[in-house]
Amino acid sequence: ALRDAGVEVIYAGLRQTPEMVVEAAIQEDVDAIGVSLHSGAHMTLIPRILELLKERNATDIVVFGGGIIPQDDARELKKMGVVEIFGPGTSLQSIIDFVNHGFKAA
Repeated sequence: ALRDAGVEVIYAGLRQTPEMVVEAAIQEDVDAIGVSLHSGAHMTLIPRILELLKERNATDIVVFGGGIIPQDDARELKKMGVVEIFGPGTSLQSIIDFVNHGFKAA
């Protein structure tokens, strides 16, 4: 859907470690990392991505996420620096609008 909306997407694939995701993001000079998780590992993987971005002086890369993430966890992730969490039922248009316009102001 994002590609169809004109967004350049670099898909890292399934089962990537936070280290692999951050390395690819830095190498590709991305504006944002979008993480979709349905495994319940969001409170481990996303904070690690944020930590690695900080270690690599790449905090200009925006992180957003989605999937099955409880609201309390979503609030905690936002406190850590995640700019948005999209829950189940979020319209594709809302995500497209965020990527095209929203996070640039974050």
